[in-house]
Amino acid sequence: MAEPESEAPADAPLYLRVAAALREDLAHRRISPGSRLPSERSLSQRFHVNRQTVRSALQLLRDERLVVTDRRGTFAAAGAGGEPVVPALTARRPTFPGGPRATEALVRASLTWEPPPTPLASRLLLAPGEPTLVHRHVVLGPQGTALQRAVSWFSRPALTEIPELSRYRRYRDSRQQPDLRLLYHWMHQAGLRITHRESVGVPPGPAATSAGGAARLFVHRVVSDQHGHALEITDIDFSAQSASWTYEFSA
Repeated sequence: MAEPESEAPADAPLYLRVAAALREDLAHRRISPGSRLPSERSLSQRFHVNRQTVRSALQLLRDERLVVTDRRGTFAAAGAGGEPVVPALTARRPTFPGGPRATEALVRASLTWEPPPTPLASRLLLAPGEPTLVHRHVVLGPQGTALQRAVSWFSRPALTEIPELSRYRRYRDSRQQPDLRLLYHWMHQAGLRITHRESVGVPPGPAATSAGGAARLFVHRVVSDQHGHALEITDIDFSAQSASWTYEFSA
């Protein structure tokens, strides 16, 4: 597809690259507020992608409230005073903690293939002892101490329905950190309507503080599809005085 105008990484999914190019058009008023976007067919030809890719890109822009669609077509959204509703380049997008950050040296991520804890197996639609993909993500402090640990288990439906995730069945390169930051976009692209539920708690007794005396918090996250099947279950354990936990998400 045409490279150029997109701010998305070169290896990003095609629909993200199309969305990034259209976002640039909106930001620079190449598509003026209130005007109609080209048809899906025209966009498919422009970017050399199929219509489903274009639809996924437009859905992402609708989620960001940059465009609106009615029976007449898709139009650039306008804010108060006719100003386009265009977010900054740091616009909120749901991300999974799956790859290197700006502080890359302080982050470690890994993938393994192993059975989940017995209580989670049935929730992940797995037989007892059946292995699944497990992702671990650790944020380290300057002295190498772990400030935050997260472990995620993926269900049978997740590995079946999400092509980008299922490819990690063959992941063997321990030298490169796996990058799952686009996981929630992959779920969207696969046609999954996802919901999430999170529980935040403090461990009892002495376990409520870390070795350095900082308070500890536990977060238990379950991301499910439109059928109520768990796709991902994640447990996060972090030192509240040394690390922050932020989760931005929209379905």
